[in-house]
Amino acid sequence: MAAALGPGEAAAAAHALTLPAEAYGNDPNVELMWAMRAYQHAEVYFNLISSVDPKFLKLTKADEQIYGDFRKTFGDLKIDVLDPEELKSEPAKEKWRPFCLRFEGVVEDFNYGTLLRLDCSKGYTEENTIFATRIQFFAIEIARNREGCNNAVYNSAKEPARA
Repeated sequence: MAAALGPGEAAAAAHALTLPAEAYGNDPNVELMWAMRAYQHAEVYFNLISSVDPKFLKLTKADEQIYGDFRKTFGDLKIDVLDPEELKSEPAKEKWRPFCLRFEGVVEDFNYGTLLRLDCSKGYTEENTIFATRIQFFAIEIARNREGCNNAVYNSAKEPARA
């Protein structure tokens, strides 16, 4: 769909994505642009963990801080297969909100919406994807990379190359 945009329309779309959400209400065109951007981010990330050993990936300049704060705050959170309630329930939101806000000004676009895989051994599908903030994505994926959870994706991507 993005290929149908000319240079002027692409620039206008890019500018539109920088404006505050309050400027739009529930504009379906803006929601579609956000969905496309989130999907592109997910696709790039999945390709990255499929081709590079995840334990060597650095996702942000603040990976150390994000991982340390994440495990201090959510030490018992099971990250290989996420329970959506651990992200979306009211008690979870009360715990996530202060964590996320600590990264305002540290991680660019920390509160932007992005797609997160529920089961890290699988790809991005409708059933295996949840909408999360960018800092939630970084926190969980940095932990998955460091703790070896994303190795399944990397190893399964290498299998066809060996055959």
